Amino acid sequence: MARHVVIVGNGIAGITAARFVRKLRADRITVVADETDHFYARTALMYLYMGHMRYQDVKPYEDGFWERNGIELLRGVATHIDTAKKRLQVHDGRVLRYDALLLATGSRSNKFGWPGQDLDGVQGLYGIPDLITMERWTRDIDRAVVVGGGLIGIEMTEMLHSRHVPVTFLVREPRYMDYLLPQAESDIIHAEIRRHDIDLRLQTELKAILGAERCEAVTTTESEVIPCQFTGLAVGVHPNTDLARASDIRTGRGIVVDEYFRTSAPDVYAAGDCAEFIRDGIGARRIEQLWYTGRQHGRCVARNICGLPTAYDKGVFFNSAKFFTIEYQTYGDIRPKPPDGVRTIAWKDGRRRKLLRIDYEEESGIVRGFNALGTRLRHDVCEHWILSGATVAQVVREWDRAHFDAEFAPRHRRALARALKQSPVAYA
Repeated sequence: MARHVVIVGNGIAGITAARFVRKLRADRITVVADETDHFYARTALMYLYMGHMRYQDVKPYEDGFWERNGIELLRGVATHIDTAKKRLQVHDGRVLRYDALLLATGSRSNKFGWPGQDLDGVQGLYGIPDLITMERWTRDIDRAVVVGGGLIGIEMTEMLHSRHVPVTFLVREPRYMDYLLPQAESDIIHAEIRRHDIDLRLQTELKAILGAERCEAVTTTESEVIPCQFTGLAVGVHPNTDLARASDIRTGRGIVVDEYFRTSAPDVYAAGDCAEFIRDGIGARRIEQLWYTGRQHGRCVARNICGLPTAYDKGVFFNSAKFFTIEYQTYGDIRPKPPDGVRTIAWKDGRRRKLLRIDYEEESGIVRGFNALGTRLRHDVCEHWILSGATVAQVVREWDRAHFDAEFAPRHRRALARALKQSPVAYA
């Protein structure tokens, strides 16, 4: 018997869930979203602004895909859930009766109460509406300030730089992404940012945004006034829990779910950026806010919605990014400073802006994780090494298997082998 599956949110988690529910069952599927008519790749927003892509290029599926697959797209804002009667209220008065409901409501950009943070020309960057306002506020400006030392901050900086807008980039930490990257990686990125004539200010915080109606300047905690006509707030995001809170569904920082993505309400699930695992150890962290984890969530929650109980398997942690011209990949567990019992070896080619790092357990030699800057590694090989418990000596011997960059692979292997010999490893 066909059921009605309603999904709130058309991001990667919600749409992946819709696709996989359709693969598994002939249920009626309705996707409710207010941001855009169609699913698009959020990770491509910067390339729209920079002119490298058109809007139609960032839609992974052609417009006819939804009708052919029996997925109804409903443009609207979901305002309340009657969890007892299984009804979803939409802002225009429509009511959807559901058999299973998935909340994939994503995130919202953070603001921290700075004076002037609601002026025109001050914003974050999360979705298409933000891109539209950024396009408007950055036309014919003399200078911009970007606040925040994460991935969105450097993306906004590169976007503005591509339009020849001078940028001051404020990072409150001593190093860029020091919560994630070891010193050597941060140093390479610092040099790359400054190589593009970006005014990078480390250990500098925003104090206030100045202006009458529109941003005219910012002041820092050092009492410096920096004139600008646009301020990008790239200080992270938080789960969008408004609908769950309005409907008495349990929330913490996010919408609380178990390993099957079940919320506190019967037949209501949550996945993607908005979900918070009920305990440590289910995901890589309690709230996973990455594109690829959203896709994994969608696949897993679809099986649970379809009556195929499947606990979430976080797998081997992976992420990738690009810092101007430097590509970055990380696999497994790499920390800014190795914990007790873990050693690290690294090879760096400053001239070519390349770095490779391996963290491994001191006693056993088993590899914990990899970092790569300025070069690409093969995902399946790195994942296999971590899952199979490969030792660092084995990895160095087999390094050519992991490298896309065949010209430099032997050089990397020899350099890593030398680094390994210089490290006091008892088992070698």
